[in-house]
Amino acid sequence: MNPRCVLAFGLAPLLVFGQATPTSKQAPPPGIRISAAESDELNSRLEILGREIETLRTTLKSHPDLLALLPDVQVFHKAVRDAVAYNEFFKPSEIELAREQLTIGLQRATELRKLASPWTAARGSLVRAYRSRIDDSVQPYGLRVPEDWKPEDRQLRPLYLWFHGRNETLSEVAFIAGQLKGRREFAPTNAFELHLYGRYCNASKFAGEVDAFEAMADVMRHYRIDTNRMAALGFSMGGASAWHMAAHHPGVWAVTSAGAGFAETAIYAKVFDQKKEAPPLWERTLWRLYDATACAANLANVPMIAYSGEIDPQKQSADIMEKAMAEEGLKLERLVGPNTAHKYEPETKKELSRRIDAAIAKGRDLFPRHVRFVTYTLRYNQMKWITLDQLEKHWDRAEIDAEIGDDALRVKTRNVTAFTITLPERPQSIIIDGEEISQGGATSFCKLDGKWQRRPAEFGTGLHKRHGLTGPIDDAFMDAFIFVRPTGKVWNERVGAWAGSELERAIVEWRRVFRGDARVKNDTEITAEDIARNNLVLWGDPGSNRLLAKILPNLPLEWTQNELMLGAQSVSASDHAPVLIFPNPLNRERYVVINSGFTFRQGSTTSNSLQTPKLPDWAIVDLRTPPSLKWPGRIVSAGFFDDQWKLPPR
Repeated sequence: MNPRCVLAFGLAPLLVFGQATPTSKQAPPPGIRISAAESDELNSRLEILGREIETLRTTLKSHPDLLALLPDVQVFHKAVRDAVAYNEFFKPSEIELAREQLTIGLQRATELRKLASPWTAARGSLVRAYRSRIDDSVQPYGLRVPEDWKPEDRQLRPLYLWFHGRNETLSEVAFIAGQLKGRREFAPTNAFELHLYGRYCNASKFAGEVDAFEAMADVMRHYRIDTNRMAALGFSMGGASAWHMAAHHPGVWAVTSAGAGFAETAIYAKVFDQKKEAPPLWERTLWRLYDATACAANLANVPMIAYSGEIDPQKQSADIMEKAMAEEGLKLERLVGPNTAHKYEPETKKELSRRIDAAIAKGRDLFPRHVRFVTYTLRYNQMKWITLDQLEKHWDRAEIDAEIGDDALRVKTRNVTAFTITLPERPQSIIIDGEEISQGGATSFCKLDGKWQRRPAEFGTGLHKRHGLTGPIDDAFMDAFIFVRPTGKVWNERVGAWAGSELERAIVEWRRVFRGDARVKNDTEITAEDIARNNLVLWGDPGSNRLLAKILPNLPLEWTQNELMLGAQSVSASDHAPVLIFPNPLNRERYVVINSGFTFRQGSTTSNSLQTPKLPDWAIVDLRTPPSLKWPGRIVSAGFFDDQWKLPPR
């Protein structure tokens, strides 16, 4: 057996990953120097706006609707604060842009103090913001409001989402400035356009993916949007976002269009080049989280119109998706700009725009008679009126094909053990994998002892992987989380120093990559509310972190001052540390993570296609090898828990 196969599905002997050091560059790069006078001026104006914001928190308590608009003010403060604090001015002109944005922020604050918010009734190009549930940060988005829209308008309008391309100097200041200018790739006359910051440059993955849906929800709180007429569009890195959104959330959109971009990792990033370190099997398995090629069958459920420049190297994404769709019996609708490199060809773009508008006018079918859905994880578990509730085995292909006939609902499954249907009218009969089920009004079904039946009330109440609790480690950072800093005496100095360094790295990299401030609390400060609402990321060891010591008896881990045992693997606790994700024993609705932030490191900044999970559900790290640009140390074993959150047999 290939030893790496053991790594992916159980415990393994001491195999070594992390020796090679990939080349890397800092993203975003260091900014330009600004003078002391400019820095002092901006800091002084930031202080003024900051005081206004704090005053509004108090004065607007009796006006909750207006208090909810505070992020529309805070977003300008955060943009300039971060540019000053983190050296993220990249052009001299951005200093003046920062001044202008502080002026807008102060103007909005003044208007709110007068119990007014005129920008909420504005048309044209504007910038708005929402507060993220992930890290409580304020995140910006650009909005194009139709010129014929009025606040009293009761008409439902379409929504076009635009995912931007990669730009390593796209700070919040630069993004906001561009959105205020109102540059548009497509210009529908009767629709709202949502231009996503997407938390900088992460191809709408991880927190960037959540950002898209939170920004959409914020728009829908303020404007009347027709949820059956929404489009997901993007070019270059934004094209990669569109491939991802179409393949993994196909039931949401009336139409999608990907221009260039990438659709998978291995071929686009040339990861198997002989000069590169071969990725371990668990990393290759986790490409299935985001590879659109793996879920190409889902494009049967949503129109996808691919655009490529004829001589653009990123034409590769449409080529490979066309092949993947053909293998599923589907044909990709493609437009190619003749003799064009990495941009839209004007005449082809007109045709693309016409087709997008036609699909929007038609709208999506919320209850089609036939749906087909493929997934590898319950992170992505819904297609129209079908929701997958349990899989037999995560990271293997799972599929459901359901069709409403005149006499029955016929369902075919693969690697699925529970699902729910949400149709407006319950079918008279349901046939699952050729077996007719006594429905009795049920809408949820499960497979027990190899046979399908109506789901009993007690089914699924035990510990199992489900939507929101699937792993890998990176899944914890797609919802609210808190870094929990240890305050006690560490058992082993090497482990304590490593955990402290990794915590500081995780804080810095969260802001750099995902443009937010990670919430950090001491282990002595965690409250019942924190446990109820957040994934907890515990740093240190059972000697230093009191929460870790408290839950240790209920983790699949034995950890003493001398020995660390994960399943059958036993190593010295003086120079090894575990990283893992597991349902929190104090709240089974949330995760606990031990000693890890998101798992892709600076070695993945050369291409967004490399920003995929680098570790699975658990790993043991040898700390005698220092952290590298890819690994937190030497990975001596790693793997996945099974679908009941148990370690598979060795």
